[in-house]
Amino acid sequence: MNDEQLLRYSRHLLLEEIDVAGQERLLNSHALVIGAGGLGSAAAPYLAAAGVGHITLVDHDEVELTNLQRQIMHTESSLGKSKVDSGKEFLQRLNSTIQIETIQVKATDSLLDELLPSVDVVLDCTDNFLTRHLINAACVNHKIPLVSGSALKFDGQVSVFDPRNSNSPCYACIFSPDERFEEVSCSSMGIFSPLVGIVGAMQAAQALQVLIGFGEPLVGRMLLWNGRTTQIDEFRIGRNAECSVCGSSH
Repeated sequence: MNDEQLLRYSRHLLLEEIDVAGQERLLNSHALVIGAGGLGSAAAPYLAAAGVGHITLVDHDEVELTNLQRQIMHTESSLGKSKVDSGKEFLQRLNSTIQIETIQVKATDSLLDELLPSVDVVLDCTDNFLTRHLINAACVNHKIPLVSGSALKFDGQVSVFDPRNSNSPCYACIFSPDERFEEVSCSSMGIFSPLVGIVGAMQAAQALQVLIGFGEPLVGRMLLWNGRTTQIDEFRIGRNAECSVCGSSH
């Protein structure tokens, strides 16, 4: 690291779990953030501020007025812009020394197969089951750690699925792709503004832990945050041997 980087990231360097070696790992890492809405608006800035050297934002949508209640990466001047372009502007103002790549499309199997070989961690900041299952299957196939978050109304959840770990479940171990879940969204159900910030920041924290390699990320565990009671619960998740994505027969 040069002198400017030593000063910029000095508060990280004071932490023995990170220090110079950990910060250099961040600077040489590539994070893929899928979804530049509420969760991505909190997760991506913390990755950028922490010094993740290469961040790719994927989102097909444009900024609307209703987004501004919670998607803090976008402002009134961003209305009508693509979320990835608006996000890139925000992140570059935050940290001009890192590389920000943008892709304004929906995540697909082919896109993920193209991107994942060069990625170190994936953050799923999307809001529908179909896309989450696509991302999970691609991460299992390419053995890339996945930090999954979701938020609706007053309830959020975060977990880490790491296919490099033989004991780690995947997203499909919990929510089978064969089941049919009713798709609900904040546009119809509502969402507490700070909730996406809390969950997205936790996703960023988990991603940094995975990239640096310290502590105990939420592998095999799911954290639930209740915005009504400010209660945090956690439950253990076991790998499903019959899982159609990561099970032994696959």
